[in-house]
Amino acid sequence: MELLEKRIQRDGIVKAGNVLKVDGFLNHQMDIVLFNEMGKEFKRLFADRPVNKILTIEASGIGIACVAAQYFHVPVVFAKKAQSVNIDGEVYHTRIESFTHKRVYDVIVSRKYLGPEDHVLIIDDFLANGCAVNGLLDLTERAGAAVEGIGIAIEKGQQAGGKLLRGRGYRVESLAIIESMDEKTGEIRFRR
Repeated sequence: MELLEKRIQRDGIVKAGNVLKVDGFLNHQMDIVLFNEMGKEFKRLFADRPVNKILTIEASGIGIACVAAQYFHVPVVFAKKAQSVNIDGEVYHTRIESFTHKRVYDVIVSRKYLGPEDHVLIIDDFLANGCAVNGLLDLTERAGAAVEGIGIAIEKGQQAGGKLLRGRGYRVESLAIIESMDEKTGEIRFRR
């Protein structure tokens, strides 16, 4: 998606450790006009799939998922990183390692909101090694739901996550795939 690539080029900052900082428009301060275009593109890419739920993980995927959901006319379910008193009943549980935060999270989804009747589109902001998406796939499998696809805003193509997911037969559509980043020059190259 050219609009997203241009925004990454303009406002993204390459940091040490293969980190791309996009918090000015994607995952801290959110550019809703950009999100709207991303939501339209996800709908175009997955228009042939019978999606009835969008699944993401807190926190950075929620905004993108919510904007996209308005084009699919479906609810968003997000995996919570902590049990809270307002979640009653049984939950699906998995563990996810965060590339950015370098820690493991226990994540949950209430069984009330994800089940065998669901056709899920997973949406997230980043795909690097695939840990978050694999956790969401685990939750979906535990629920007996069908995965209709995986929509990613930014994929780090130089890391293995996307290749591994596609190799397992999942349809992964990334709006921008980074081929390489240079922390010294700040140069970002995209896969074509």
